[in-house]
Amino acid sequence: MPSAQVIVLNGGSSSGKSGIARCLQAVLPEAWLVIGVDTLIDVMPPRLQLGAEGIGFADDGEVTVGAEFRLLEDAWMEGVAAMVRAGARVVVDDVFLGGVESRQRWEKVLHGLEVLWVGVRCDAAVAAGREVARGDRVAGMAAVQAELVHRGMSYDVEVDTTRTEAVECAEVIAGWVTSVEDRR
Repeated sequence: MPSAQVIVLNGGSSSGKSGIARCLQAVLPEAWLVIGVDTLIDVMPPRLQLGAEGIGFADDGEVTVGAEFRLLEDAWMEGVAAMVRAGARVVVDDVFLGGVESRQRWEKVLHGLEVLWVGVRCDAAVAAGREVARGDRVAGMAAVQAELVHRGMSYDVEVDTTRTEAVECAEVIAGWVTSVEDRR
């Protein structure tokens, strides 16, 4: 059985995905790239960061995604898959706002690759507290997304950062990756 080539972390805003991804880079023996949806948003033109065709953030924390954003996101996802097919190992840090449909989009572009699907959970109140401490998120996003992104989802591994540190979660995930390699 081949080792995971891609680790997809799905969780709501401020759930701890980025911290887990950085810790995975430290605890996994191979080199892994971390690619997150926040980076995609950051490199988009400003007009797509606040518009109906791009990504919008409502005052109540709801996130909307327009057609032009989706087009660029599709290209980004294909690019991530191409990097993996070229030999890179990648940790994807994403927020499945569309639930199962979001995962299906990833499954389509990652078809034929070994993917580890990881659910990153965090109590909504804890995530909301982290959101306030960060200061770079629309208030309410963490609470809205805490359960929304997991609806109808199944995972290979689930971790919960409510009371567990990112490095401990990364070690659980790395243990799964290592056990797969040991079985080869």
